[in-house]
Amino acid sequence: MGTDSEVTVRYWAGARRAAGLDSERLSAATLGELLAQIRARPALTAIIQASSFLVDGVAGQPGTVLVDGATIDVLPPFAGG
Repeated sequence: MGTDSEVTVRYWAGARRAAGLDSERLSAATLGELLAQIRARPALTAIIQASSFLVDGVAGQPGTVLVDGATIDVLPPFAGG
């Protein structure tokens, strides 16, 4: 297992409402570990399962290694046309 990195998580739209905040600092080695922490919060579980994630502006996968200072955007499905 890698070393944890401190990252900024930014919540958008419904994720922001569920989290009750715009952003927060968390620590994890991979995106998957970070998402497990966030999914543990009942208000965010369903939203995280349906969201996509950007790591410093690039689509992230659970195995994406996080580096100190990275920004993770939580993007829930958006309605509209």
